Amino acid sequence: MTKTQRTVNVVAVVLPFLAFILAVIVFWNDLIGWTDVAIMASLYVVAALGITIGFHRMLTHRAFQTSRTLSYVFAVMGSTGVQGPVINWVADHRKHHAHTDEEGDPHSPHVGPATSGVLGPIKGLYHAHIGWLFSEQGRAERRKYAPDLCEDPGMRWISRNFHWIALGSLALPFLLGYAISGTLGGALTALLWGGFVRIFFLNHVTWSINSICHFFGSRRFATDDHSTNVLPLALLSMGEAFHHNHHAFPRSAQAGLKPIEKAMDPSMWVINGLERVGLVWNVVRITPERQAEKQAQASAPAGTAQAA
Repeated sequence: MTKTQRTVNVVAVVLPFLAFILAVIVFWNDLIGWTDVAIMASLYVVAALGITIGFHRMLTHRAFQTSRTLSYVFAVMGSTGVQGPVINWVADHRKHHAHTDEEGDPHSPHVGPATSGVLGPIKGLYHAHIGWLFSEQGRAERRKYAPDLCEDPGMRWISRNFHWIALGSLALPFLLGYAISGTLGGALTALLWGGFVRIFFLNHVTWSINSICHFFGSRRFATDDHSTNVLPLALLSMGEAFHHNHHAFPRSAQAGLKPIEKAMDPSMWVINGLERVGLVWNVVRITPERQAEKQAQASAPAGTAQAA
């Protein structure tokens, strides 16, 4: 990342946290306004879907195809989550899949600081959740891990202008708050909740996929990593918390595979809707037979299971 982009990224980690603390102090005895709730929830969903559908399932794993225009829309949506330039995000995540829970994984809780000492697991969780942002984020070789995006002029432009999109994601709630309330106070509270606090919650939910979903939770498929499914995080993460399913079938557009999981995978709800109206196509889905085969590998006696 450029110096400007790295600065924006560090500010995006620290400032929303400070704003959240300020919000708790300022509004301790008061209720947050419905306008603030609506703006925060709406912009949270836009940014979260931009990351889960756009950055992750579409750009990183090519789980479906769409028009270049819609791919740019999703890339801009994801950039409003302020998790770094889109090309860097994709390169980091592809590197994660290339070295999952092994040396070279930028944010595994099971390598590096987690390998020794009584506090090893805690250090590993810290590194996977937030520590990696200061040491590993944006360092994956873009030309090696994301050559397709490096060759796309539109994606290069969106990635290069990440800091302006990030600032725009703060200006938008301010303007919406002012337009709805007609007051500077309404604009400022909308900025606080719809801007800083929204970024705070979205980033911590996303980082929890790196940390919690590689440490706690359930597993049922044969995979060579520690990925897990964590049901309580499913809706907030737009389905990404079915992370073990994702590592079992990385190219799958659907993270939720069981009926209850499908009901808690909002990203797939949107993909299904876009497919019905012809805006996306060639959507990758995993057949029940293939799921059963992978699950059988996990339950086979040691030495007889096929490699995941």
